[in-house]
Order: sequence, then C-alpha cells, then structure tokens
Amino acid sequence: MRQSQRILPVYAGDVSGACSALFELGGMVVIHDPSGCNSTYNTHDELRWYDQDSLVFISGLRHADALMGNDERLVADVVEAVEQTRPRFVVLAGSPVPFQVGTDLAALARLGETRTGVVCRHVPTNGMHDYVRGAGLAFALLARAFVTDAREGVRAARPPRARVNVLGMTPLDFAAPTSRESLVGWLEGEGFALTSLWSLGCTLDDVMRASQADVNLVVSACGLDAARELERRLGQPYVVGLPVRGFGPALAQALARARDERRSRNAYLELRLAQSRDNDLLNGDIEAPRTPASAALALVGEPVAMGSMAAALGGRDVTARLVSPVEDARRLVDSRLGDVCVRGEEGVTRALREAAIVVGDPFFSHVCARDQRLCRLPHLALSGRQWLREIPDLMSIDPVALVGDAMRKEA
Repeated sequence: MRQSQRILPVYAGDVSGACSALFELGGMVVIHDPSGCNSTYNTHDELRWYDQDSLVFISGLRHADALMGNDERLVADVVEAVEQTRPRFVVLAGSPVPFQVGTDLAALARLGETRTGVVCRHVPTNGMHDYVRGAGLAFALLARAFVTDAREGVRAARPPRARVNVLGMTPLDFAAPTSRESLVGWLEGEGFALTSLWSLGCTLDDVMRASQADVNLVVSACGLDAARELERRLGQPYVVGLPVRGFGPALAQALARARDERRSRNAYLELRLAQSRDNDLLNGDIEAPRTPASAALALVGEPVAMGSMAAALGGRDVTARLVSPVEDARRLVDSRLGDVCVRGEEGVTRALREAAIVVGDPFFSHVCARDQRLCRLPHLALSGRQWLREIPDLMSIDPVALVGDAMRKEA
C-alpha cells in the first residue's frame, strides 16, 4: 500500500516518455496494447499532437491474441503499415499486457526488420514505470542505433566554438513554447554551436550527426542514459544542468571545462557542494559538506531543473534540498546535501514535512501542511494540462524571484 496514490496523480508513464522522445524523428512507433490505449498518450501527454503529424499507432491487441500468442498479426500489421507510410525506422513499445504474457518484442522487431528492410527496434517499456525511464530508454536507443563515429583518422583542428548536443528535451519537461528558442539562444550567446537537440525541433539526420559534437548537455533526467552511451561509445563528455537565471555562467564554464578536460561532470551538484563547503568554512566547520537535518526550502520534481535552481539559490542564506519523485534520479542528487529520492505519495509527504517553503507542481499543495508555503511551478508530466498556461519557460525563470516573496514572508 506504500505505492498507492490517494491524492497525488502519478507521473506520465514510460510509454508516453518513449513516444515523446521519438515523436519528431520521422519514425513509426507502435504501442503493443489493446485498442484505444494510445489515447492516454495522445490526449494527455503530447502537446505537439494537434500541430504536427507523427506515426504513432496502437497494435489493437485482442484478448485471443494475447492468450494464444498470435504475434504474427502484429508483425503483419507492421509490415503493411511500413509499406503504406515509409517511415525512417520502426520502434515497438511494450505495455502491461505483453509484459505480463512474456511477448518477445526484441524478436518481433528483428522479424519486422527482416521483412521490411527498415530499421526496427524495440523499447522495453511495460507501463509500470514513469516517463523518465521510457524517454531515457528511447534516447539511449537512438544513441546506439543511429549515432556512428563519423570521425575519420586524426581529429581535425578544433573549431573555435565548442559543438554541443542537447539531450533530454521533450514537452513533458519543457512545455513552454519558447523553451527551445531560449536554450538555443543561451548556447549561442555563450559562444557554443548547437549540433543536435534531442528532440524538440529535431530530425533523425540531426541525431545521426551527433558524433560531431565536442560535449553533450543533459538538460533533464531523460537524457542521462543517452549521454552515458555516447560517452562510452564515442568518448564524448557530458555536463548535467539547465541554464536557469543565476546558474547560466557556471554551466557555460562547466561545458568549456568538460570539452577541454574530456571529463563528464554534474554542474549543479559541483556548485552546490562548493557552496556548502564555503558556508561551513565561514561558520568554522571544516568537515564539509554536511547533510542538513532539515531544509528551509524543498524543491520537488525533475532533478536537473530543480537542482539547477537550487544551485542558483546557493549562498543566499537558505538551505535547499532536492526531493525527486521520478525514477532513475539517484545519479542526479547527492545525499550529502540532504537530497532524497522518494517513491509514492507517502514518500513525498514525509520528505516535505520539515520544509518551510516548497517549490513544485500545484498538486503538491495537497500534501503540504497549512503553515508551509508553496511556490507554484506546474509540470506537464505530473499535472498534465491542468495548469498549462502557467507552465513557464524554465530558462527564463529567476529562482530568487520565484521564492523571494515566500522567503520574505517566512522571515
């Protein structure tokens, strides 16, 4: 019962995350599930659906097909759809029913590729995880299947501007229409050149050119697996962080250092740890950093965005901690700073108990105490379109202004 949700909604599912990551790339995504279940993704989790076309299909899995293992029907439908639509690639995404009956989607993908001649892969989603897991799997699949080492012989003279891939940008975390423009503008303003952006305003050809970049910028937890894959295969370092106001200069410096040193780094954790050491040294404590027993400010949600805001707030006489309810976030938080990864409504409630100020989706107000102040920051992956018009461009957020009024009232 610890995983039951009495008040809070659950985050968008892994299938939605995978579909969102692949939406604009010219491929065909087939969700292997009973008919009609793709409406959850299309209606609630994908803002681009009404403005752009994308080949997202449902297999229409029937009761008899599941019980009798009639996988040939799925393969035949995929072959027919490929002949009619001519996609660049095909991805099969699993759901709870094929997961429970043990459908071998990897084998079906190989069979589909043999019959169609089109690259066909599967994403091992099962509907039991959140969007970070699904999008992460999809981005990692792109890194393995479509990014090849295009460097020939000795590397040419290094260009004056560092070339950057941006990984992990989907409307589930970046719903504001100006998000892509703001991020690209920040990169260019700091002297970087964009190679590819996975995957807002991105094509498969852009993805295939990703090996030409010098460094990867991970802007959400969804992009971390792809960054690690590209580091393993191509030696590309990555930097984790989002250029919110007050943190942009430190992030730009981290990108430049990663390019020069060929070493990956988490920019917001490095800065927050440095701030913690500085504060403890000023207080005469050389055993730093320490885990705070409590924190005046709790930032709850996707860890890269919240961590970058916490770094921007550092050094302002406020103890901030991250509370991450999304999966696969342990590599993006640090317990020495009081950060925690939680699961379920009970875990969120317990983690927020000691905070005076909470920054997060308006739904979290329902698990906050009456004397706690909530700074509203709607998140599409949690509350859907409930507060869509309030979702800000994260790159334009001034964290100090966001929490300043609440901090003044608290003081």
